[in-house]
Amino acid sequence: MMEQINFKIAGDYIELIKLLKATNLCSSGGEAKNIVEQGLVKCNGQVELRKRLKVKIGDVIEFDNRKIVIE
Repeated sequence: MMEQINFKIAGDYIELIKLLKATNLCSSGGEAKNIVEQGLVKCNGQVELRKRLKVKIGDVIEFDNRKIVIE
């Protein structure tokens, strides 16, 4: 079963690589970019290759057997 992380954003969106850093799933922006480029991240069930994807409330990000729910 996937671990679920509920993440509350302050504005309208957060960029995907910043989200991975903010949730401590990546230690640096460079690591986050590499993970996205390798196709290891899903947004709403689809593999996501855009590093600067604007993740919004209601989106679900999956990476490393974890699910991030954006609130």
